[in-house]
Amino acid sequence: MIEPVVLHLPYEISEKQLLMKLCLRENSPYINRILELALKAKEIAKPKGLIKASFIESKANDCVIIDSIEFRSRILRINLEEVHRVFPFVVTCGHELDLWSKEITDIFESYAADVIKEMILYSASANLKSYIDQKFSLSSASNMNPGSLPDWPINEQRSLFQLLGSVQELIGVELTDSFLLIPVKSISGIRFAKEGTYENCQLCPREKCPGRKTPYDPDLYEQKYK
Repeated sequence: MIEPVVLHLPYEISEKQLLMKLCLRENSPYINRILELALKAKEIAKPKGLIKASFIESKANDCVIIDSIEFRSRILRINLEEVHRVFPFVVTCGHELDLWSKEITDIFESYAADVIKEMILYSASANLKSYIDQKFSLSSASNMNPGSLPDWPINEQRSLFQLLGSVQELIGVELTDSFLLIPVKSISGIRFAKEGTYENCQLCPREKCPGRKTPYDPDLYEQKYK
């Protein structure tokens, strides 16, 4: 069986984007302090990722067996129809950054630190996906994440962690009894080769979602996944 690989991930923080996310104007008295926090975060942050090349053993109506672990999701199964290998992953901003942010007591600065952690997480996550695509020669790829859709509920995190092995020991990400990830600024999922474009957002009707990447398509489920 192929062992998981630990990645120490590069990342970027755009000061301009950070100030925009915090709705700070050029003359705001908070700017210098926020930039100090961003600089400190850069000194502390050690985002990590864990990936594994895994093989699909069988597929049923709403079930996929990957490396002897069962995943129940019709959408996942259909998305993997032409796929034989997948890449489960977990990526995190890291405990170092999480502990730093918890020491900040000012309400606005604490919020800013949370935004900084999120920016580091998503930058590191993008680099993890790029690594997978280049390492395994994926010309086009998509992700699915447990809990992002009712069809693949959050309790499937347990199976994903079983598939990856000693996640907490390797990169410090804990799976709680309620299937949440600690540090909170962590993401788990499965990446797979796929022609065209697939985003969970296409099947999610939630309005005003800050993480939305593409518009909701109300007809897609009926056309492809029902």
